[in-house]
Amino acid sequence: MTQTTPITPVILSGGSGTRLWPLSTPTRPKQFLNLLGPLSMFQLTIQRCADKSLFRKPLIVGSSRHVDLMRGQMQQVGAEAGGIILEPCARNTAPAIALAALAAENPTDLLLVMPSDHIIKNIPAFHDAVLASIPVAESGWLVTFGIEPTGPATGYGYIQQGDAIDGSTASLSAKQFVEKPTESNAEKMLAAGGYHWNAGIFLFRADSYLAAMEKNSPEMLDACKAAMDARRMDNELCFPEADSFASSPSDSIDYAIMERAEKVAVTPVSPGWSDVGSWDSVFDISDKDGQSNAIFGKASTMNSTENLIHSQEFEIATYGVENLIIVSHENKIMILPRGQSQNVKKIVQKLETGD
Repeated sequence: MTQTTPITPVILSGGSGTRLWPLSTPTRPKQFLNLLGPLSMFQLTIQRCADKSLFRKPLIVGSSRHVDLMRGQMQQVGAEAGGIILEPCARNTAPAIALAALAAENPTDLLLVMPSDHIIKNIPAFHDAVLASIPVAESGWLVTFGIEPTGPATGYGYIQQGDAIDGSTASLSAKQFVEKPTESNAEKMLAAGGYHWNAGIFLFRADSYLAAMEKNSPEMLDACKAAMDARRMDNELCFPEADSFASSPSDSIDYAIMERAEKVAVTPVSPGWSDVGSWDSVFDISDKDGQSNAIFGKASTMNSTENLIHSQEFEIATYGVENLIIVSHENKIMILPRGQSQNVKKIVQKLETGD
């Protein structure tokens, strides 16, 4: 199909999680890390929308503490932003996306909303799904992209598909959103079919999103409008007014909008996606050596299998170990069994509190 009107990418870069400690810290969260190669996930996300025949320059929504990182990493890959909106405080994804929708050049602009800390390996498959979703989004639907499940994952929300949408070969109505399930419920959904992982990637017109917010979260919209009406500009940097934005309820786009709106669609896609939410997921998507180890940096492994070793500063040597996660960064080294990376937050909390 032909694409005539370029899409505006909206890249959400406000996260500051610690699930990938010791590499990920509040001053350098995971989207800015070179976890899987020479480029960060932020840079890979920027490159995902570099085709000027499909995309305008991206709108980036992030934190002022990361502005130098954002600018520096964009410069490294020769990219320019259409604007960088700096949130005065964290208010979750629904208000962040509202800031971008209010900053759009035209109310009818199509926005492709993407987190900056995900991996997509098959870019052509992703682009095809986006292009195929355009007619549905242009007709007022809020489109979300559903990832074909590869197993009964309990760390993701799910979207149940409904009926086909007239005139669309790619998108279906979204019947319901399911919160992170138990393993048995996830297995039942996979057996039933028609369920997809919720990747948190969306395509919609700016005015469609704002209309859904006006209906379902009017206080949030009022706060975001007031913040943007009184915004301060400095070249490409946009500073929404702090007090107004702080008065917005804090909520995700799923809770505040997608689970309540009337015209919500899902486009199934299988683009080699990962949210890289833990060291275990880094291992899962990484290339392995002959002993099934995933190694980044300097390491020597003997009689060692199925380990993740990530070290830039030190040379790590192992003998006779298996199924470990070994990560070093600056003066910190973390070792834990694979399959236990959900406990990284406990490690960080213990180090911070000393308890």
